[in-house]
Amino acid sequence: MSETAVIMTTEGEFFAPGTRVDVCVRFDGSWSRGFEVIEAVDGSYRLRRLSDGSQLPGLFPAEDIRRTRKKQGLWWY
Repeated sequence: MSETAVIMTTEGEFFAPGTRVDVCVRFDGSWSRGFEVIEAVDGSYRLRRLSDGSQLPGLFPAEDIRRTRKKQGLWWY
């Protein structure tokens, strides 16, 4: 984590490196799964895509990410 203050999400939560998160899709407001936090930087988060390990370009503000939620009612989750 950089030398900045702790970055809290809208839910009052801090995401440590390695935390699996969903990302808000700006086009329609839905949530996309399959990402993890690399580090907190200047009031935002740097993320990695889990499917291929690629670092995403740019930084994501705390309000655009949330802790990955388990799907409810499906036997495979």
